[in-house]
Amino acid sequence: MLPFKEVKVLDINASYLGVPTIQLMENAGKGTSEVALEKFDIKGKKVVIICGPGNNGGDGFVVARYLQEKCKVQVVLVKPKEKIRSEIAKANFQKIKDSVEIFDASNLEEKIEDAELVIDAMLGIGISGEVKEPYLSYIKAINTSKAKVLSIDVPSGLGTENAVNPNMTVTFHDIKEGMSKDNSGEMVVVDIGIPKEAEKFLGPGEFVFYPIPNVDSHKGENGRLLIIGGGPYTGAPALAGLAAYRMGVDLVHIATPAKTYQVIASYSPNFIVHKLNGDVLINDDLTILRNWVDKVEAVIIGPGLGENKKTSEAIIDFIKFCQKPLVIDADAIKPVASNLEVLKKHTGVITPHAGEFKILSGEKIQPDLEKRTEQVRAFAQKIGFTILQKGNIDIISDGEKIKLNRTGNPAMTVGGTGDVLAGLAGAMLSKGVSPFNSARIAAFTNGMAGDLTFRDLGYSLMSTDIIDRIPTIIKWFLK
Repeated sequence: MLPFKEVKVLDINASYLGVPTIQLMENAGKGTSEVALEKFDIKGKKVVIICGPGNNGGDGFVVARYLQEKCKVQVVLVKPKEKIRSEIAKANFQKIKDSVEIFDASNLEEKIEDAELVIDAMLGIGISGEVKEPYLSYIKAINTSKAKVLSIDVPSGLGTENAVNPNMTVTFHDIKEGMSKDNSGEMVVVDIGIPKEAEKFLGPGEFVFYPIPNVDSHKGENGRLLIIGGGPYTGAPALAGLAAYRMGVDLVHIATPAKTYQVIASYSPNFIVHKLNGDVLINDDLTILRNWVDKVEAVIIGPGLGENKKTSEAIIDFIKFCQKPLVIDADAIKPVASNLEVLKKHTGVITPHAGEFKILSGEKIQPDLEKRTEQVRAFAQKIGFTILQKGNIDIISDGEKIKLNRTGNPAMTVGGTGDVLAGLAGAMLSKGVSPFNSARIAAFTNGMAGDLTFRDLGYSLMSTDIIDRIPTIIKWFLK
């Protein structure tokens, strides 16, 4: 079953792949009309299509155009034509406004009293929360009428106490989450031409899961992130922090050993840098870290920490007590490989490349993409953690769901791109996005920013150049 938000993802990704939403609407309306003619005795009889102001209503306008030659079609607008909010719905309304009888929804009971079929194209997947007036009254009128009822995509109000109860639902691409025979009647799935790649590969549709800041929000309410890194290396935690800021995090804290504190603090005045005790992360630092974990929503651990034995022990002990979503990256991966049980009670994303995946799982990564995908899925299921396996094609899995990412280019072998990726994933976790969806958005954004950088700079690109282009990706795809 397909969650409602995933439907929006597919629509956007299909358009990105060259199949515009207006074509999907055309296919949806045509397919629905064909099912209606096949399943119901409506030729020459009255059919009333009740259309809302969004894309579900647009589907209804297309149905009206296809049925008008064979049925007595009437279209009822639940809102005035001036309030049709979808541009493609407006375009399809223009195609029927002079050839189909169009009414407002007043006295709806009378308008549908003698109809053979009522087609529900009011809300579709566009509803959030409980159904309100005037839709409550329209749903009641539909449910108490003697006519047969067909809903388009999903019954209006599905999942609430007040929903259309149709004889049949024509749904697109796949059955939607929450649909059943009891609440949707006979379910007929129609293929509307969404490319398989739109479901398989990441695209701009993943930004459906990006939480847009509330106009009344205050500093810190849109993500506070802690990065534990540095010691032997200074650049890695700073790159992760800069990427997180470019992804829209409000505050980035970096906890780093005394040896690298001053250097990392000098990279940007935007960082809030906390000095740890020694030259590398050790267990004596855990008391300090406990205090800062309570002040953030997510943690990245690993960038630049090195492979000191005491650091490895501290990484595991930190993960054991940390109750915030984690990105386990870089130098934190190897210690975790010997202590996989620490992941069981935690949530987050781990980001291995092929060599690190072998260390984690004990298995060499499969060269065949299909086999590799299943390998990653199975291991993610085993450890109960989302895996973002980095490669020419990234594989993201939480053990059940799988997504592939093909953005990115060979120039991104330059040092630091993994730190940027970790920063993006941590940013999304800090905004309350699930680990799987955080990894999706991060992988696509990192690769797409890398591709934009490659277009400008070719093989001379650096990770800082990629960070500079993240805002462009956000502006392009975040509506």
